[in-house]
Amino acid sequence: MSISTPGGPERRPTVVTTGKKPGAGRPAAGAKAGAGKSTGDAPRPSAGGKGKGPRKPIAPVKVSQGRSWGPIALFTAVGVLAVGIIGFGAWATFQGSKPWEDRAADISGIVNFRKSDPELVKGSNHQQGSIKYAQSPPVAGPHNGAWQNCMGDVYDAPIASEHAVHSLEHGAVWITYRPDLPADQVAKLKERVQGQEKLMLSPFEGQDKPISLQTWGYQLKVDNADDSRIDEFIKTLRVNASIEGPTALCSGGITATGTTPRDGNQMPTQ
Repeated sequence: MSISTPGGPERRPTVVTTGKKPGAGRPAAGAKAGAGKSTGDAPRPSAGGKGKGPRKPIAPVKVSQGRSWGPIALFTAVGVLAVGIIGFGAWATFQGSKPWEDRAADISGIVNFRKSDPELVKGSNHQQGSIKYAQSPPVAGPHNGAWQNCMGDVYDAPIASEHAVHSLEHGAVWITYRPDLPADQVAKLKERVQGQEKLMLSPFEGQDKPISLQTWGYQLKVDNADDSRIDEFIKTLRVNASIEGPTALCSGGITATGTTPRDGNQMPTQ
């Protein structure tokens, strides 16, 4: 049958049926959306209505590992050591640049008779015979015209102070010890003296300390041969303390022991 329309007759569209009942394929009332879909389908929207799409991958959590303290401690120790070496070098350079008089004043326990008794240390006052000294052992003052040999000489018996004081005037360091000083202590003193120019060693009766060091106008007394000040005294004052210059002789002097001075013209004077 044809239908009349304003635009003229037209055929009714043919309706093709699939054999399904009306409404087939629609989800039942109340059924959940997406039911029956395979697990590979797109994710369901979250509760609340609106979907947010696929989730972003979660970044892995970085676990902080402990510091390696071994190398750090090593580098720190090396740094401290380097600073110490540099500091000591600077200190040693500074100490070496100081006048010897200042370095002598830094030695703990040293007595400076040049400061306390200027008359005593004038020098060049030669006298014959025995001389009475205010210090024991003496450090300066009148003395015999002949000096005691001070080329690293080790005397096993007391020597005449009058000759020894002349050696001090030439820049020698005279180390004395009480006769009762233990043998091992005496041996340590001998090791310091033997073969060393402008050094000499001898026992001395009646001194108030086990060991005493003398040079012209300076004195230091210690209790044992292990005292580090002995080396400081020698290093600082040997030769430097001479009032006749570094060329004053220590060779060609008296080598005999005994406390009685040898008078006469048998020795050159200087």
